Amino acid sequence: MSVTIKPLKPTHSELLSYVKFGINLYKDNPYHVPPLVIDEIETLSPKKNPAFDVCRAQSFMAFRDGKPVGRITAIINDAVNSKDNTKILRFGFMDFIDDTEVVDALFKAAEDWGRERGMDTIVGPLGFSDMDHEGMLIEGFEEVGTMATIYNYPYYVAHMERMGFAKEVDWVEYRMKVPDCVPEKYARIAQIVKNKYNLRSIPLTSRKTVKEKYGQKLFRLINEAYANLYGFSPLTNRQIEYYVDQYLGIIRLECVSVIVDEHDEIVAVGISMPSLSKALQKSRGKLFPTGWIHLLGALKGKTDVVDLLLVAVKPEYQSKGVNALIFADLIPAFIKEGYREAESNPELEGNENVQKQWEYFERRQHRKRRAWRKTL
Repeated sequence: MSVTIKPLKPTHSELLSYVKFGINLYKDNPYHVPPLVIDEIETLSPKKNPAFDVCRAQSFMAFRDGKPVGRITAIINDAVNSKDNTKILRFGFMDFIDDTEVVDALFKAAEDWGRERGMDTIVGPLGFSDMDHEGMLIEGFEEVGTMATIYNYPYYVAHMERMGFAKEVDWVEYRMKVPDCVPEKYARIAQIVKNKYNLRSIPLTSRKTVKEKYGQKLFRLINEAYANLYGFSPLTNRQIEYYVDQYLGIIRLECVSVIVDEHDEIVAVGISMPSLSKALQKSRGKLFPTGWIHLLGALKGKTDVVDLLLVAVKPEYQSKGVNALIFADLIPAFIKEGYREAESNPELEGNENVQKQWEYFERRQHRKRRAWRKTL
């Protein structure tokens, strides 16, 4: 039968079906890490996600013979388009069976929606902001994913090329061994930077204190540090409040490094957390009835992998060795907690400053992902 495209209403039931399709498509795949269902629904809900203050979006599902066979969300980030003087339609949260008719129908629906609103270019996979998953996997299909990244089948790449999409940007990711001690050169650089700029690490003893004293400042630092990165969408005050509440309540304090100057102003932050990949696979992204047990166990450190979620450094301190100070702070904690390996988050392939921070670690580049672009 022919493919039917349905524009979704942002109700809980329709968004739940949308999210569950993206999980069920990979039910037999050992490398896919499902999102936490409740978080994914909130991200796609205009009532829950403050990104909708600066974005417009429409989700579509493809059906054949009454069964779901694909999904895609079309997004217009008005804040980024205004800042960059562009008319870009983003696509994201996309999954589909290996079927030309399905893929073409999904993209036609998204592209038509964007054209009707004056967009002239389509780019993705991207989310509402940089806090969402972005970048289609193009290398590393036999590597277990992370909670912060997209996993997709290899056939996705062939469909993008067939439809005339071209490379926009690529990101690379690394898997590193946690060393037995802070690398000697890192330790030396950290001490020099600490003395030269009068910087210090803040001991973190209370999640409540972190949220109340540093929460807003951490995300404003991210706005500063990432301002010039590809496609960055500055976080609004409401988004900052949302992410402070969502993430800082579950962080493990020993997995966070906050660096301040002599005036107690934050100049850098490194945030990591125990890998939730295996726990999310076991729970299939659900908290209930037993999913919370797996997730709680991972959050308490019952894993030997740590995910390096982000490192942000104020622009005036970038390329001055402050990253060494962060990892001189974190590595002893990783060793104490028994983490054997660390996963980097996606890094733009041309961002040499970020990739230099791994040069003293035993590492391998194990994944690469891409944002695609096409003129509408």
